[in-house]
Amino acid sequence: MSTRVLIVDDQTMVRQSFRAVLDAQPDIDVVGEACTGTDAVELCGRLGPDVVLMDVRMPQMDGLEATRRIMGDAAAGDELIATTKVLMLTTFDADEYVYGALQAGASGFLLKDGPLDDLVNAVRVIAAGNALFAPAVTKRLIAEFAVRRPVQHHGGRYDLDRLTEQETKVLRLVARGMSNAEIAAVLVIVEQTAKTHVSRMFAKLGVRDRAQAVVAAYEMGLVVPGE
Repeated sequence: MSTRVLIVDDQTMVRQSFRAVLDAQPDIDVVGEACTGTDAVELCGRLGPDVVLMDVRMPQMDGLEATRRIMGDAAAGDELIATTKVLMLTTFDADEYVYGALQAGASGFLLKDGPLDDLVNAVRVIAAGNALFAPAVTKRLIAEFAVRRPVQHHGGRYDLDRLTEQETKVLRLVARGMSNAEIAAVLVIVEQTAKTHVSRMFAKLGVRDRAQAVVAAYEMGLVVPGE
């Protein structure tokens, strides 16, 4: 089955260029376009896309609020969008909203000034459940903005005490942008075991993917900027 994509950006030329590239792929189907966050939320509820390419800055409702509402509807049990993932479109130097977007449930982000081939790869990566695209860059961005926010340690919405010692190690490695294979190599375990630890860690923290796990690690002070 094709990956169903909704493109959300207030610039017509951006939407058209993204659509042309994605529609040319045999495994990707662009099901709609939106130029505001308000329209994005409405179309998500009607179309149920697999991946939403979400611009950060838009009129009426920005990408952060739109992401929060879409993920809120998914968490509330809307079956049509239960598997929808949001990929933020951003510029690294400017968009402080990205940290908040990851907290709101976005699965990662894509730099808007990158090559269009990266867009195609990102859609496939996100759709496949490998939610954190370009993890090293994402980690840098989260680290930058984590400096400006007080860490919550054990008093916030994530409970580190629920994790085993091994799961805590895994979370720390995930927050450093490591894949399951890399985690397995560091901990000297097989990759399937690493994958199991990651899944259990997600469940215990109540996070849906690696992007939110990275946020959790910074919020709890398990990983600090510059480490």
